[in-house]
Amino acid sequence: MTKQKSNILAIAIMFFLFAMISFVTGLQNPFALVVKEQFGASNLMSQLGNAANFIAYALIGLPAGFLLTKRGYKFTALTAVAVGFVGVGITWLSGIAGSFGVYLLGAFVSGFSMCMLNTVVNPMLNTLGGGGNKGNQLIQWGGSLNSLFATICPVFVGILISKAGEGAKATISDVNPALFLAMAIFALAFIVIFFSEIPEPGLEAAASNAQEESTMDTIKGALSYKHFVFGIIAIFLYVGIEVGIPNFFNLYMTSDAVGISKAVAGTIVGMYWFLMLCGRLTGAALGGKVSSRTMIITVSSVAVVLVLLGMILGNATTVKFPAITSDLSFSLQEIPVGVMFFVLCGLCTSVMWGAIFNLAVEGLGKYTSIASGLFMVMVCGGGILPLLQGVVADATSNYLMSYCVIVVAVCYILWFGLMGSKVKKN
Repeated sequence: MTKQKSNILAIAIMFFLFAMISFVTGLQNPFALVVKEQFGASNLMSQLGNAANFIAYALIGLPAGFLLTKRGYKFTALTAVAVGFVGVGITWLSGIAGSFGVYLLGAFVSGFSMCMLNTVVNPMLNTLGGGGNKGNQLIQWGGSLNSLFATICPVFVGILISKAGEGAKATISDVNPALFLAMAIFALAFIVIFFSEIPEPGLEAAASNAQEESTMDTIKGALSYKHFVFGIIAIFLYVGIEVGIPNFFNLYMTSDAVGISKAVAGTIVGMYWFLMLCGRLTGAALGGKVSSRTMIITVSSVAVVLVLLGMILGNATTVKFPAITSDLSFSLQEIPVGVMFFVLCGLCTSVMWGAIFNLAVEGLGKYTSIASGLFMVMVCGGGILPLLQGVVADATSNYLMSYCVIVVAVCYILWFGLMGSKVKKN
């Protein structure tokens, strides 16, 4: 009974950390619009904060994996929360200094924190769920809370930056309430985790393995599984897909060609994340019955169709969509039909992370901890793919053409589900 209660508390804490990851990471979406207006950034430069946030994963992913292996879940989580508080604090200071460079530094430091938190929560939830379909199911439940906070973030920030009035340029200082909220969440999380007992499943076995094998041998051991190698490539592309889709239809909607207000655009972005929440709740409910492979094949197939429809139809016509305006009133707003299809992609991207992670670590055994660190390195795709989209958008002067990058990435994930995820050691 005591063990069962301990697991329930540990699961609750991991869910809480999942929520923090999405809120702080989600700030970079509306910040792309803010830096375009405050600093006159190009489409490529507007994605540098997002890139700094995710490229931090490439630098800290493996160290985070080794930190988790040697010091355990609790120590790693506490370190991550403390770093996150500092990162958001630097972003707040960038608003006072009016400095694009300080803003990028804050995004970079926050990325270190998000990487460490991700390194903790995914293997912890997978382990507590017993791996397999149940492990995937627990990750999907955690992802649902992640999506809830991802839904709230762009709506909240969209309302904040529209308060200066339509036509006025948004600044980082306009977003201070969201930054203060993030720092308060980090402070609360640190207190809760510090006074909680978190089980450390497999820590002794991992420590024993670390003594028996060198760092490079441990990495080579994980990379000796072909399906894992294909899986980390899939994660690299997936995170870029998840981030790139809403980032660019936000810029598209607020461009002169479309002219949707910042508050309404923020709500539409929030709807994308809300559909991810709906998809993850559905995935969590079905996770114990439907295999991860079936999930990933189904959603990636549908995603290819939706993205192509969004690109082809564009703003050929408009549809009514629920949104919150700057005066906090709720109404149906006209948006391009292409944006609607991009928003619907949230249902598809919702279950990709858990399913890819679950398939990629299948059969890794003692290499699961370091595999989680390698996963975090590849999350940098969330910064690199949007940069590629920015290059395409600047070169073609067409936001919709940037989604060619997304189509190619989704096709790879479909292949991974069909062929690349079959367990096979080199």
